[in-house]
Amino acid sequence: MTYAVVDSPLGPLTLVGTDAGELTGLYMDRQRYRPEQAGFGDRDDSAFPSVAVQLDEYFHHGRTNFEVRLQLGGTPFQREVWSALQDIPFGTTATYGGLAEVLGLKPGSARAVGLANGKNPVSIIVPCHRLVGSTGNLTGYGGGIERKRALLDHERGEKLLIG
Repeated sequence: MTYAVVDSPLGPLTLVGTDAGELTGLYMDRQRYRPEQAGFGDRDDSAFPSVAVQLDEYFHHGRTNFEVRLQLGGTPFQREVWSALQDIPFGTTATYGGLAEVLGLKPGSARAVGLANGKNPVSIIVPCHRLVGSTGNLTGYGGGIERKRALLDHERGEKLLIG
């Protein structure tokens, strides 16, 4: 395992991955469910150059999708939710209940989708920020509601502002 830290308008982002270059995590500072840094391996800020470039393009140059090799852990259900998140188009949102319906889950499964969404280890690239409450309200986000709002505003063409 290796990790790199890259700057972003949201603050430092920690990219974690395998020695084969597969991304296993993208964490913000002070992020809920962020694993202990000791498990990230050796720091090498030159690791994952393609990911760093794509993130810069997302934040500054209009990139709307990512082409990153991922190796996601988690349960089969979590991976199913994380895969479905990647189908939510840039600049749009979906509800937790709507994603549960897309996945063919029984009514009332929005909470289970929300719990899986909250454990997403690769924020931004696996766009968990695009899930909102049933009325469009911004609900929990591992990186903080302020960052979720900033990412959604950014994807709607507004200047990315934090703080």
